[in-house]
Amino acid sequence: MRERRAILSGSTFEEQIGYARAVVDGDWVHVSGTTGFDYATMTISDDVVEQAEQTLRNIEAALAEAGCTLGDVVRVRYLLPDREDFEPCWPVLHRAFGEIRPAATMLVCGLSDPRMKIEIEAYARRATDGNAGETPAVSPALCCQECRPTVFSTSGQACRAACRAGSWTVARASA
Repeated sequence: MRERRAILSGSTFEEQIGYARAVVDGDWVHVSGTTGFDYATMTISDDVVEQAEQTLRNIEAALAEAGCTLGDVVRVRYLLPDREDFEPCWPVLHRAFGEIRPAATMLVCGLSDPRMKIEIEAYARRATDGNAGETPAVSPALCCQECRPTVFSTSGQACRAACRAGSWTVARASA
C-alpha cells in the first residue's frame, strides 16, 4: 500500500482552512502554496525578497520532514499579486533552484492576505529504492555561506552541521 501522509507546519492557516503544508503520496511530495510567514511567530516581512527567502525555508522544512530536499523538486509555481515583485526575487530563487532547474510557472493573481507578496507551490519526487545509495547534490540554497557551493549532501541539515563542525571541505556528488 502506498504511503499517504500529511505534513503540518503549525501554521494557523492550516487549522483554520483545513489543509496540510505538504502531502506525501508514495514517492511524490506535494507542497501547498507557501508564503513568507514565519510560522513560529506568525509574522511576515514587508519585503518581497525576505518573504521569498522565508517561503523557501518553510518549503525546505516541509520537504525535510518528507525525506526530501529542494534538490528533489521537479516543479514550482510562483504566485505574485504584483508582477514587478518577481524579478527582485530571482537571485533567491536561483540560489534554491538554479542547479536543479525544475519546471516552473509564474502567475500574477490575488493572494488571501494583502501582506503576502509571493506564494510558492512545489512538487518533489523522493528517491526510490532504485536510487538508493546515490548522493544527489543539495541545492546551494541549503548550504551555509562558508561552504557553498563546494559541499554536497543529501540533506541541507547535514551540510550545515558538517560545515559548522569543520568536518567537510570538499565532497563530490555522484553524477
